[in-house]
Amino acid sequence: MPNMRKTRCRNRGKTLLIMRTSTCQNTKVDEIMRLARRLPLTRQVLADQLETATPAQMEFVDRWMNAEIESREASKRTRLPGQAGFPAAKELDDYDWENVRMPADWQRSGLESLGFLDGPEDVVMFGPPGTGKTHLAIALGRKACRQGVPVRFYTAAGLVMRLLRANTEGKLDREPQAIAKARMIVIDELGYVPIDEEGSRLLFQVVTNAYETQSIVYTTNIESGGWGRVFGDPNMAAAIIDRTVHHGRMIRFEGESHRRTHALMQ
Repeated sequence: MPNMRKTRCRNRGKTLLIMRTSTCQNTKVDEIMRLARRLPLTRQVLADQLETATPAQMEFVDRWMNAEIESREASKRTRLPGQAGFPAAKELDDYDWENVRMPADWQRSGLESLGFLDGPEDVVMFGPPGTGKTHLAIALGRKACRQGVPVRFYTAAGLVMRLLRANTEGKLDREPQAIAKARMIVIDELGYVPIDEEGSRLLFQVVTNAYETQSIVYTTNIESGGWGRVFGDPNMAAAIIDRTVHHGRMIRFEGESHRRTHALMQ
């Protein structure tokens, strides 16, 4: 009997010790999480702490930081498509390349790999309505988002209206700042709606800000030589064309309209 009582006491003591240890660990975890919410890491402080860290502690910090980076990148890839403003979910997997004519010095693989973003280079997608320009622009933009690249998608008319409204409300500085966060800007349907002189000036500012720092993908049914008819100011049109041609490539789209071919009304 005495031995049984001693055994029970020892077991009870171990249980209490485990409970205390678990409680202390939980308290410490809560404290660490509270601190983590308060401060972004300062590299010098981290470097000072690593000087006296054990190999096991360094291994833990390495695993923690890699997990944190992976988590942030995954969240970013999930968030970016919604922020881009795509009007539909189009992908490269189901794209029909039959009507696409690439430049002689540029392969389709160069476009699909998004290598033009590294230049950065601009891309002009020119052709009749319904030949797949917008589909391809969206698909490339969505692929860029999945790779962690910020993208902004606008119709030309929609972008000009946003800029004009921001200018009227005295918030013109905010809209270009939002656009500047993107590495890839899609301006869809350039030329479908004429742009007045004030709209041309504001759009020119976007193009100027993006020059040699961001890639602009245009879709248009008007060849660059005819852009002067789109803008209210021919000189502004010439300046935009000059910047686009300097670091840009043109992809031509031919053939019948996909929408007309598959239309219910024949």
